[in-house]
Amino acid sequence: MFQLKNVTRQFGKKIAVNSVTFDIPQGQMVGIIGRSGAGKSTLLRMINRLNDVSSGSIHFGDLEVSSLRGAALRNWQRDCAMIFQQFNLVPRLDVLTNVLLGRLNHRSTVLSILNMFTREERIMAIGALERLGIEQTALQPAGTLSGGQQQRVAIARALMQQPKMLLADEPIASLDPLNAKIVMDALRDINERDGITVVTNLHTLDTARNYCERIIGMAHGQVVFDGQPRELTAAAVAEIYGSGAELDESMTSTSISIPAAQDNTKSAGVKPLALAGI
Repeated sequence: MFQLKNVTRQFGKKIAVNSVTFDIPQGQMVGIIGRSGAGKSTLLRMINRLNDVSSGSIHFGDLEVSSLRGAALRNWQRDCAMIFQQFNLVPRLDVLTNVLLGRLNHRSTVLSILNMFTREERIMAIGALERLGIEQTALQPAGTLSGGQQQRVAIARALMQQPKMLLADEPIASLDPLNAKIVMDALRDINERDGITVVTNLHTLDTARNYCERIIGMAHGQVVFDGQPRELTAAAVAEIYGSGAELDESMTSTSISIPAAQDNTKSAGVKPLALAGI
């Protein structure tokens, strides 16, 4: 069980997140929605401890996440993987190495400095790329990939952490509709197949409705809605986005429906282990 209790984050006089409290059972897929500036990204960054809380507490089971320091904090950031809107890859490094960087918190400092990854780690990395349908890009510089492919590389890197929880901060905000669908399908697959808790900030209502079993709506740093997609009524949407908001859910990033067979990013005849130099 993951718990936030009266969590607040203040930047100077500005309160970005204001006394937020909720629980997330293990294995749930949660979408957080709201206007820009509602506090969504700050909330995720506090969960991952990229930002400290100003007051309140965050717990994962018996672990008080909000008070962690040193090695214990690094272990939490390994167990709570984060995916960013801007991918955060190293463009000049090949895709395989970028994915392997997800193992850094599992390894000694010396091995990390020497960039000495084991055969088992390389097999694991290729497996993660296969799962995301981009194993054929393993030896390409990450900077040569499309935005959708780069986001899938970032997800593969997160899987290498073997996390207990996965946070995604606007993972499809910069993607076209097809790639947005592929990325959200991948996150749902991780949630359903691996039982990993997924919490994602989203800017589109239809995506939250279609992919998340629970939706949390934020406005002015506070939670103003917490329920199932079917409970997200017009009145609830108005409270989240403002009563004057004109929203057309048909004009959102995952509103198209394209069969999986049309994703042509996989190439026939690829030998994944050969790509890893195994």
